[in-house]
Amino acid sequence: MSSQQAVPAPPILITGAAQRSGYSLAKHWLAKGQAVIFSYRTFKPGVNELTALGAVAIQADFATDEGIFNFINQVKAQTPSLRAVIHNASDWATDEKQPEAAAAIFKQMFQVHQQAPFLINLGLESLLLTGAEQTGQMTDIIHLTDDAVRRGSSKHSAYVASKAALENLTLSFASRFAPQIKVNAIAPALLAFNKGDTADYQKKALAKSLLGIEPGFIALTQTVEFLLKQPYMTGAILPLNGGRHLQV
Repeated sequence: MSSQQAVPAPPILITGAAQRSGYSLAKHWLAKGQAVIFSYRTFKPGVNELTALGAVAIQADFATDEGIFNFINQVKAQTPSLRAVIHNASDWATDEKQPEAAAAIFKQMFQVHQQAPFLINLGLESLLLTGAEQTGQMTDIIHLTDDAVRRGSSKHSAYVASKAALENLTLSFASRFAPQIKVNAIAPALLAFNKGDTADYQKKALAKSLLGIEPGFIALTQTVEFLLKQPYMTGAILPLNGGRHLQV
């Protein structure tokens, strides 16, 4: 038996994993024995559920640079390396008509969807490089954007613009971090309805895609897993929309 202690496998970091897509991603890897660190802004039952399964939870608010830097430091205190960073944390707000309120919404959307991933990628680059060295394979950054980027939005223009900026950051970081770190994006449309969505709303939403189904978060999990296993793809933006871009 070797006298050297085995080095733990690098964890996957998921932002915004207290519920829905992030929660499903975290549960998937925990079930496979993969170490997971996740952030949450507001406490949800999913926080306790994930920590009971062995995940490390970090409360973080990306609304300020101070909150982002504090999160980076907390991640570094938990692990010397990372297998992947999945940027799932998201905010949603309808555009405001009054200029001052509209400015606040615009700043809020870009802070969460662009500034936070930008600073987190820079701040945790060393952990991803250590993970690549430790495992002998490339590590990953995955940005979760939105299918609405390809068409814009009349009611959520600030939100969509911030997600479009995140897609552009995907290209920049893919160039900057190659070849040790792959950087890709996934642009989902409808994955799962929220509780309370009416039957009429669901019918209209399903009609927007050619496939016309509610695939569930497993569709996202499968796509993320594909990117983590794919050794020859970086700077890609994968649509996950059931063919919405072809629907008339």
